[in-house]
Amino acid sequence: MPKVLISDELSPAAVEIFKSRGVEVDFQPKLGPDAAKLKEIIGQYDGLAIRSATKVKADIIAAATNLKVIGRAGIGVDNVDIPAATAKGIVVMNTPFGNSITTAEHAIALMFAAARQIAAADVSTQAGKWEKNRFMGVELYAKTLGLIGCGNIGSLVAERAIGLKMRVAAYDPFLSPERAMELGVEKVELEELLRRADFITLHTPLTEKTKNILSADALAKTKRGVIIVNAARGGLVDEAALRALLDSGHVAAAAFDVFAEEPAKENGLFGAPNFTATPHLGASTSEAQENVALQVAEQMSDYLMTGAVTNALNMPSITAEEAPRIRPYARLAELLGLFAGQIIDEGLDAVQIEYEGDVARVNTRPLTASALAGLLRPMLAEVNMVSAPAILKERGSPLTESKSDASPTYDSVIRIKVQTGGGWRTLAGVVAGGQPKIVEVKGMPLEAAFHPRMLYINNTDTPGFIGALGTMLGEAGINIATFHLGRVDEGQDAIAMVGVDQDVPDALQARLRAMPQVRYVKALRF
Repeated sequence: MPKVLISDELSPAAVEIFKSRGVEVDFQPKLGPDAAKLKEIIGQYDGLAIRSATKVKADIIAAATNLKVIGRAGIGVDNVDIPAATAKGIVVMNTPFGNSITTAEHAIALMFAAARQIAAADVSTQAGKWEKNRFMGVELYAKTLGLIGCGNIGSLVAERAIGLKMRVAAYDPFLSPERAMELGVEKVELEELLRRADFITLHTPLTEKTKNILSADALAKTKRGVIIVNAARGGLVDEAALRALLDSGHVAAAAFDVFAEEPAKENGLFGAPNFTATPHLGASTSEAQENVALQVAEQMSDYLMTGAVTNALNMPSITAEEAPRIRPYARLAELLGLFAGQIIDEGLDAVQIEYEGDVARVNTRPLTASALAGLLRPMLAEVNMVSAPAILKERGSPLTESKSDASPTYDSVIRIKVQTGGGWRTLAGVVAGGQPKIVEVKGMPLEAAFHPRMLYINNTDTPGFIGALGTMLGEAGINIATFHLGRVDEGQDAIAMVGVDQDVPDALQARLRAMPQVRYVKALRF
């Protein structure tokens, strides 16, 4: 039974979902901030469910010897070392939709609060001052809202702003013109947004590219009297520069739910009369907390029990319905990749993966990830299907994928081609009777089951070779388990795939290579 640790406050409903799915749960909601204790016990668990208090850094991941999945109940995962998790094959999931409406509503609420100075007016009024003339606000009606980020939450904010009769301009490099038209927003570049917006709201994750996206220079380009709202991530705005512009009146008001340093017990923005702050409440509604807790429990349970992957940040998604169908093809892809990786002798220059027949109509992204894991494993022992695509990209080896609905011989074929030393090496396989099989090597047809130890020989098809090969193996005490042959034609290029029960020593491989008919010899392990 898989075992999951919940180290942050999470709805009790999540515990019940885990249990109902056959997952053992250790509920320790106060553990999160205790990194030393977490490091000490994390090796016991298959899954870790967290919110924002738990910091899953590289040392925690290194100690997580059995961990398979980290589930973040919420959107932001800046408290998880995703590269370290990826390198170790740990799937990192979040729940991007469970608190979207809540966060969008909070951004709108902060816009109203800043526009009408509600927080300051409340303090003044409850102090008995009745400073009606002091708190002159501005309307949202007919104003231009500039969205920085128009993904899930940004689009919900846009929808609500349009309902308030605002004009919406959005800067998002990933926003297509078609999607912008569908939302009713104008897609613009950042410079134009800064120049035109009466209100600016941020809805983007914190990355190296978005850090201080509203820098001192960017803030200086905004329209005088602009109002700025950040309910996304701390660090997107240069807080010191913003304070200076709030004090000068260039920025009329700002409202933040997030800060560069949290918990924000003190901050340079605090104390400005035209600044409103909330303590990271974007997702803090009972509905949102229930939603993300249920979502993360369902996602993690599905992965641990069925292999289904949902909302992962470092692995392709696989539905629960797809998982049983994909699993045999994923194993075939991995074995073909492992075969190809063992016959790369002069560096990996390029990779091509072809899907033919029925397999071309399934979700092939996890199949490609499996193939790349096998391919890179002989060179990088710690690689896995989570880390492999990123590693291949880092190495600069181009990957090409193609799909064809028809296969001339089989219902489904996966073919892997690798370029090494200026030439291409090609392998193909099928799933037959639920088992992976090799059906093509170097374009030559044959049918061979994968054996734990195999000898791959490329030779010229001449009389006596097979007998000599069998004699040499027999003299070395190596038993032949399976023997499969392929060839172009008599006297031409041929291959032998020999399953053996013992390792083939290097000295014997050298003797085989010295035979006049032999072009290539490789001992393989699967």
